[in-house]
Amino acid sequence: MPGRQRFTGQIAGVGSTSGVRVVVGLWDASPWGPFADVMLEQPDGHRVLLAPSTTVAEFVADTYVFDGVIVTEVAAEVSTPRGAASGTVHWSVAAGELELAFVVGRRAALGHLLRAIPTPLAASPLFAAAVDPVARTVLRGVSTRGQARSGRREWYGALDLHHVTSLTGSWQGRPLGALADVDPPCRFGFSSTPRAPGVTRVVTTVETTG
Repeated sequence: MPGRQRFTGQIAGVGSTSGVRVVVGLWDASPWGPFADVMLEQPDGHRVLLAPSTTVAEFVADTYVFDGVIVTEVAAEVSTPRGAASGTVHWSVAAGELELAFVVGRRAALGHLLRAIPTPLAASPLFAAAVDPVARTVLRGVSTRGQARSGRREWYGALDLHHVTSLTGSWQGRPLGALADVDPPCRFGFSSTPRAPGVTRVVTTVETTG
């Protein structure tokens, strides 16, 4: 059905010294309730979607571009270990042949600016469209509005941003290596995540045409 679908949650974008780049969506609210999904690009450019259900897989694959789609359990947990530094949280993600863990640390300078914007304004498509030229200039590969697949339009409303400080894991049995920049930018759609590994709290709006 035509209309606008809204997704509220967090997007983690990380690179690795193996060349694998991973984008994890952890959604608190969506048309299908809470869920997590993973977009992964291999060093050779092969793009894979790991989705928790056929419904989610079909919607995401109709919005972004992938070379392969895998429907599998996607488990993502966020925790604060005892004794961890203030503000530090650990993410643990398991999806098919992907095992991933990373540490999220202090708020980025841009995160402080984003938090100063009232949430209803920051989450609105009109505001996302207005700040898109700034995002394209300041953050290489990042856009806050654009044309998606299947005639869809999309807007990203960023609310906060934290740095990722370390990473471990494996893909298809091979170690990911250490944390690295998301470079080159991921090619799932009109926008990538920021080059510096981080977690962005977002409200994403997708407009479908039916």
